[in-house]
Amino acid sequence: MLLDIGANLTHESFAHDFDAVLARAQSHGVARMVVTGASRDGSRDALALAQAHPGVLYATAGVHPHHAVDYDEATDALLRELATHPQVRAVGETGLDYHRNYSPHDVQREVFERQLRIAAELGKPLFLHQRDAHGDFIALLRRYRDKVPAAVVHCFTDTAEALRGYLALDCHIGITGWICDERRGTHLRELVKEIPANRLMIETDAPYLLPRTVRPLPAHRRNEPMYLRHIAEEIARDRGEPFEVLAAHTTATAEAFFGLAATTG
Repeated sequence: MLLDIGANLTHESFAHDFDAVLARAQSHGVARMVVTGASRDGSRDALALAQAHPGVLYATAGVHPHHAVDYDEATDALLRELATHPQVRAVGETGLDYHRNYSPHDVQREVFERQLRIAAELGKPLFLHQRDAHGDFIALLRRYRDKVPAAVVHCFTDTAEALRGYLALDCHIGITGWICDERRGTHLRELVKEIPANRLMIETDAPYLLPRTVRPLPAHRRNEPMYLRHIAEEIARDRGEPFEVLAAHTTATAEAFFGLAATTG
């Protein structure tokens, strides 16, 4: 059974068929999903979903760099409170994004460090985002890495140099359907071979990043957790290992990272 470590199930596109989305995931072998909290309200909603679906959904709590300009003392206090709930398994999504630049770089760095401090003080793993900001990102992360139990660079799309830098910091790596994108993800098909089995996790980042190799492509182009199996099959082929081995390793790694009980069967 697979575990999707990053699904934005609070997104409005899931409101009309949420139960069916979960059912389709289960029918495709995706037993559990971690709902990404990427804003103040989104983190609160992610926890609510996890509480409503115990044993199936879990949550993270954080503020994405796109929303860094909205981070204030009330946000900081809320994240600290949310992170104390047992269903919230990591702090994030947090990090730096110099690609879109929806928030100024200095504000992003300040807000990232505030969330790094939350994870360090509460002993929570980190769920991280980085795009076009590797230098600043890894410099900040390096200062806190030994203060947190674990860290995953989610939706990794970067270079070999960046990958090796994260692995040198004993980070986990999350791979999405970006690897299926022939326009911009082909380099990941080689890089994924370098990730140790106990550091590799898989995710959809639904509703974003629908794998372009899915056939037939759904007309609505919405990604959902059911497609995690397709991503896992592609990664297994790229790594030259059976799907069953890839599935077992990524699930066990995610269980250890998020502190979840192992499943049987």
